[in-house]
Amino acid sequence: MSIDIDAVKDYLLDLQDRICRELQNLEPEALFHEDLWEYEAGQGGGRTRVIAEGEVFEKGGVNFSHVRGEKLPAAATAQRPELIGRSFQALGVSLVIHPRNPYVPTSHANVRLLVAEKEGEEPVWWFGGGFDLTPYYPFRDDVLHWHRTAKAACDPFGEDVYPHFKRWCDEYFYLKHRGETRGIGGLFFDDLNAWGFARCFDFLRSVGDHYLPAYLPIVKRRQDIPYGERERDFQAYRRGRYVEFNLIYDRGTLFGLQSGGRTESILMSLPPMAKWAYNWHPEEGTPEAHLYEYLRPRDWLSEA
Repeated sequence: MSIDIDAVKDYLLDLQDRICRELQNLEPEALFHEDLWEYEAGQGGGRTRVIAEGEVFEKGGVNFSHVRGEKLPAAATAQRPELIGRSFQALGVSLVIHPRNPYVPTSHANVRLLVAEKEGEEPVWWFGGGFDLTPYYPFRDDVLHWHRTAKAACDPFGEDVYPHFKRWCDEYFYLKHRGETRGIGGLFFDDLNAWGFARCFDFLRSVGDHYLPAYLPIVKRRQDIPYGERERDFQAYRRGRYVEFNLIYDRGTLFGLQSGGRTESILMSLPPMAKWAYNWHPEEGTPEAHLYEYLRPRDWLSEA
């Protein structure tokens, strides 16, 4: 089957619309601002939507992009050196939501298609993406709901799919210099083409379509929990870990910057405020210390 880039693009634009609409329905104050931009290093561009200073969402971005370039950046060829020098198309939706209430987790999702092209040869394509959750004051019910929804996205594609991509997520979103995971995981996949284009595209849609059912119930359950300066201070401290991961390890961030992408859209994932404290550790038995029991790979559904 040929690569149907137009079908993928139509799906991604619709996904962006649906996610923004549902998040906007929860936000009584701020509105999504749309910014259309062109890819200066090549062809194409994107549609960035950002919300800020809301009652529920302190900062969030939902970005669609479709760009074409003359040479794949190093972030895309590090694992596949045979593709060095090929031109490329990259299209996807990427989002990060930073709620105001520290009891509501930060969430991230991304679904994308990359196509590497060379004159006289068949294009090489692959899908990637996933979603993950970063709580500050975790609730076990939320964690189980998140992973059950992730499993539901994978179940139609084989019983081994969720365990494999769940494990990949735990390994990918790991801060090696801290010895802890970024959050409680979810799904991560990349270089997916072994199932053929149609089935891989079906899987991409399943992951994209399960983000809202995974996240919205958690936001609704936690957004009205009272909090104070202590919780906000800890939230800012833990947001610092989010910044560290995105700037040191995140392949999407590296790909965007190395390919000459739009910096404002690439760095929309960063929180509005973060802080670092020298050699700080939470006191044993506190709610803040409770988080660290969650920051390691765990088989949540089997434990349940």
